[in-house]
Amino acid sequence: MGFILIDARDDAVHDARFDETLIALAGQGKQVASVWQSPQGLVVPRTYAGRPGFDAARKTFQEQGWPVSVRLSGGGIVPQGPGIVNVSLAYEIQGKPMDHTNKAYLTLCAVIGDALRGWGIVSRPATVHGSFCDGRYNMAIGDGDDVRKVAGTAQVWRRSPHYRTDCERHCVLAHALILAAVDTQEVTRAANAFEAATGGPLRYRAERVASLHACAGATMAEHTDFVYALRERLALALTRPMTPTHEQSIAGAWNLEIQSRR
Repeated sequence: MGFILIDARDDAVHDARFDETLIALAGQGKQVASVWQSPQGLVVPRTYAGRPGFDAARKTFQEQGWPVSVRLSGGGIVPQGPGIVNVSLAYEIQGKPMDHTNKAYLTLCAVIGDALRGWGIVSRPATVHGSFCDGRYNMAIGDGDDVRKVAGTAQVWRRSPHYRTDCERHCVLAHALILAAVDTQEVTRAANAFEAATGGPLRYRAERVASLHACAGATMAEHTDFVYALRERLALALTRPMTPTHEQSIAGAWNLEIQSRR
């Protein structure tokens, strides 16, 4: 794919908003990516900060070991922490964001799908109602009532420093949060507790998400090895060329998801 990997293979633990620094590199004309992890916490979009109980809830959750960060991208609340792997891509494009958003999402989905195939895990873009931060470009496993989310995605777009009215250029930061080896009950509990504390209307269901280590047949005692292996496979997927077959398979799965909702 031609991405320059930033901190992709080390054991560094980053701030929950680490990947927002990558968009500056995209503005320099670089196509960069990172596979990274963050300490335990919750991350919310800016809309949550306007809730009446936000500041008090943020203080309480900080004291409980769940610090809350506010990110630039949209969507909903997501957990961070051990066993959660993030993949971020940042690059510059010519044209309007709306003409490239699907492509950016599908690129992320292709990277994740490519990495998971090594464990025999078949994933695809799909909405998963009841999961936290649900979106059209979740990566999910299973079918019908058994569909479960294993990764969520989001984007941030900014005008490039090279933007001109006669030559529109933008930078995109595309991000995926992957549930590699987590206690799905606990992370869902934390998300629901913060929603309740801030007067949010949404409540999430733990059975609508899945931890990949269990899907791959690994035990929680083996989660460190699984997370390391997943990071390595994601890094490999980012550095080798993405074949047309990979992109077509992801696009085909998304078209099936669209048809299933009609």
